[in-house]
Amino acid sequence: MRRPFSGVGLGLGGLLGALVLLHPLLLALAPLLFLWQGVPALLGFALVLGRGLLLPLPEPPYGVRVEGVFTVREGFTQWEGHRLRLKHFPPLADGVYRLKGYLAPPQPRRNPGGLDERAWLLAQGVRGVFHVEQAEALAPLPDPRAPWRERLTAGLSPQVGEVVEGLVLGDKRGLEDAYPLFQKAGLAHLLAVSGQNVGYLAATLALLPLGRWRYLLALLLLPAYLWLAGPSPSLLRASLMAGLSLLGLFLGLGAAGVFQALGLALFLQLLLRPEALLGLGFQLSYLAVLGLALVLPALALPSGARGWLLGGLAASLAAQLPLIPLLLHHFAFLPLLAPLVNLLALPLAALLVPLGLLKLLLGGVLAPLVETLARALLALAQAASQGPLLRWGEVSPPGFALYYLALLPPFLVLRGLFPWRKALLLATLPVLAGLAAGWPKPLDLWALDVGHGDALLARMGGAEVLVDGGRPEQGEKVVRALRALGVEALEVLVATHPDADHHGGLLKVAEEVPIGLALLSPAFPKEHPLVQALQSRKVPILFPGTGTRLRVGKGSLEVLWPPGPQADDNQGGLVLLLDFVGPKALLLADVPGEVEERLTPPQVAVVKVSHHGSRTGTDEDLLERTRPQVALIGVGRNPHGHPHPEVLERLDQHGVRVYRTDQNGAVRVLFGYAW
Repeated sequence: MRRPFSGVGLGLGGLLGALVLLHPLLLALAPLLFLWQGVPALLGFALVLGRGLLLPLPEPPYGVRVEGVFTVREGFTQWEGHRLRLKHFPPLADGVYRLKGYLAPPQPRRNPGGLDERAWLLAQGVRGVFHVEQAEALAPLPDPRAPWRERLTAGLSPQVGEVVEGLVLGDKRGLEDAYPLFQKAGLAHLLAVSGQNVGYLAATLALLPLGRWRYLLALLLLPAYLWLAGPSPSLLRASLMAGLSLLGLFLGLGAAGVFQALGLALFLQLLLRPEALLGLGFQLSYLAVLGLALVLPALALPSGARGWLLGGLAASLAAQLPLIPLLLHHFAFLPLLAPLVNLLALPLAALLVPLGLLKLLLGGVLAPLVETLARALLALAQAASQGPLLRWGEVSPPGFALYYLALLPPFLVLRGLFPWRKALLLATLPVLAGLAAGWPKPLDLWALDVGHGDALLARMGGAEVLVDGGRPEQGEKVVRALRALGVEALEVLVATHPDADHHGGLLKVAEEVPIGLALLSPAFPKEHPLVQALQSRKVPILFPGTGTRLRVGKGSLEVLWPPGPQADDNQGGLVLLLDFVGPKALLLADVPGEVEERLTPPQVAVVKVSHHGSRTGTDEDLLERTRPQVALIGVGRNPHGHPHPEVLERLDQHGVRVYRTDQNGAVRVLFGYAW
């Protein structure tokens, strides 16, 4: 019996082809997929893999200096066939500019929880960054979509207008205050244009008394909506799926099945750009629809209001379950009330999106009604954002695998392919394996990349110590790193001295992260902003001196310097000895050579060099006494010549491996694990 052509097979084959382009070893899975899905999988695999191999995304010539007139749109420009990301502070508005600068590759992720610029840009078809050194504005760039956006927000208060733009067009500009509320409420998906918006558009047009021509009208309006809102991965996926169904309905063939439409849309998007697979929006969009398609058809819901409530709750859970590890990995928290909050929010969105689309035509006529509904949605987001959050660090590849292995048996049960008892047993095994893997606590030291400054995190077998936090603008970066590493609270926070490149980011940390105890250099005056911030949060503060020793987790922290107030801030910096249950690390803050001469440290495994590699510190005698194996240097672009060549030469002569945050990004030194 000949197997019918399968959109699912085509999509799965295309998915494997895109994965093989990224990880060639996955080619070993191809025979299994071809046996399961047959010719469609082979065809999808061959076409996507061939597209990636024969028409790869070209790499611009890195290091080349570029000068000329460029058109800038949403932070990107074109140069000799290459799409480039612009880097300039402040960001350049859309327009025509005379630009001068150089090309560089996108940066990989520099810190835990940080942006992987390389993957983010590759998903958008970009492999180069244009670092702009000089910019001269020549002409503004007219936006043909601006009149439509003005009609959408006409008559609305500024905050409501921004929320409505997010709901209808997916535009998050201006949502700096509201978007975090929607995130913590579990409603951020409402501000990303997706299948929900396309569904509202198609359903509204389906009410028109035009027979099957209403399907053609909806099909023709999809490209216009894509143009107006922008072709985000989720909107492109939804438009492809809706377009296939609308075309089938218009031709009298019936709507495409969800799995068939999902597979075909996946294949077409990957054929267009295999690298799109790296985009978080792409991943979330397809996984959410897959969860809905697997769960909802298998449920027998009662009729009436009870069935509507249960169906809404089931839909929210079905869409969320496949996304949980991705959301935790990228955002480090999950709103636990999200399924219930969505029951209240989705009816409001179901009214606001069609009204917003209608408002594009009618302007301010509908403003009072839209204002009222949007304010209700904002109030809901504000209230729900105070709900409980599940905090989690970054998820490892084995963690992802274990989660989806645990999720597979219940899905098979819902499809009638597996009995409940066996499914429960099989789902429990990956959960137990995951819990066992997380039992030993790491003993490690992280030097975070905060530009020209210091920020070090010591995880000491169940308790954490943060030493410094870089400049004030680096505080958010440090908090994201703490969240990504699973740090929910700090046992000890240390500010070695009052220089801004050491204590500045700690203000944000004190605002966001619970702290058990703060150790501050005696050089901090009582009226210092960090002292006041810690006192306002009732954090105990010590101004320790030589000999102070604390038990932290399975290890310990000892203050080697200063014995008391010193002549200047650098001389009064806290010098710390961290004991990781055997291996030790010496953190020298910014102390000069004359302080190092008075220290009596033991041999250590790691030294954090003094003053970002200044020639006045980390001298020959100290290296001879401590015999470190690894040296950490927190450094960025600076006018001081740090790290000084003499320091690097001394470290090299002593056989010390040097890791610099400007070259290596965040550096982790692992000492072992504590049980």
